[in-house]
Amino acid sequence: MLNKRNIDDLQVKGKRILVRCDFNVPMDGSKITDDVRIQAALPTIKKLIAGGGRLILCSHLGKPKGPDAQFTLAPVAERLSQLLDKPVVFAADDAVVGEKACAAVAAMADGDVVLLENTRFRKEESKNEEAFSRGLASIADIFVIDAFGSAHRAHCSTVGVTQFVTESAVGYLMEKEIAFLGNAVSSPVRPFVAILGGAKVSDKIAVIDNLLGKVDTLIIGGGMAYTFIAAQGHEVGKSLLETDRIEYAKEMIAKAKAVGVNLLLPVDTLVVREFKNDTEFWTADCDAIPADCIGVDIGEKTRKIFTDALKDAKTVVWNGPMGVFEFENFAKGTIAVAEALTNVDGTTIIGGGDSAAAVNLLGFGDKMSHISTGGGASLEFLEGKELPGVVAIDDK
Repeated sequence: MLNKRNIDDLQVKGKRILVRCDFNVPMDGSKITDDVRIQAALPTIKKLIAGGGRLILCSHLGKPKGPDAQFTLAPVAERLSQLLDKPVVFAADDAVVGEKACAAVAAMADGDVVLLENTRFRKEESKNEEAFSRGLASIADIFVIDAFGSAHRAHCSTVGVTQFVTESAVGYLMEKEIAFLGNAVSSPVRPFVAILGGAKVSDKIAVIDNLLGKVDTLIIGGGMAYTFIAAQGHEVGKSLLETDRIEYAKEMIAKAKAVGVNLLLPVDTLVVREFKNDTEFWTADCDAIPADCIGVDIGEKTRKIFTDALKDAKTVVWNGPMGVFEFENFAKGTIAVAEALTNVDGTTIIGGGDSAAAVNLLGFGDKMSHISTGGGASLEFLEGKELPGVVAIDDK
């Protein structure tokens, strides 16, 4: 378990605190369509305000190639003002730490909040170039990272800046992510079950490798399951298939057997001839998928096998849907798993991305122990990798 300094270890009164948040929120024009990530940052922000810190918030939004009004953080400042019930000064400065931003910071009193412009308006950000890192550090005494969704990237605003400030710490959101995901992988309460779904085996190779040595049961569904079905010697029709990963899938099936892990794969699947929601569908056994069909969700028998495997679980990590859940007709597998998780008498962790979206969409979010805010970052954590944005922070 990582032992990093947190914001409770800091003396913040009168200090300028640069907080790297994850405000990479979905937008419709200038309207924020989902403010979950903004809400997730509030405990850290409120704690630092209450301590008399001078808060300078920064984040990226989207993937602009330099200054671009479409990716301004101005709407985030407005939403933050509403949520905090106090003014949040937006430093509308395309240089991020140019004259306007420096003037806004210089005018701050204890408890004030300034939000900088999108860090990716500076091309140096993603290259972790020293000049921009120094610029960010020049307006701060302390750096706090609370952006788990960006912690797997070594950028100026996540890693570089730490080299030029006197103190650094993790915020409450980061601390929670590290605690839940770190403990799940390093010291789980058993039985420990991992559920992996989503489209591609290649996206999850390192996760499977890491988890096979740690879990009691590994459940594989979603598009990636068809490569494992092919590895069992079955035809998969026109289903998603990574032919170059079939040998790998065979190795993983053998490895699971060798280390005593209960590897569960689909035994039946919903199939269609056309990839759309309003088309005819039916169930086929996984050893009898018609040549002209596409598998789109786990079948009823598989749903029962998977959900039965969760009944006695004490730790569950889930990353990736069981089918094409954005099509209502093919969301039943994902719904069944989500419902089963609400009945688990233990810790349930949703690893960001599509599975987090599915759980929230289905209204089960508040019944999970933890929903990760970072898809890519949570995957890398499950792979056993160290996250640069965590490593860079001062130890206690």
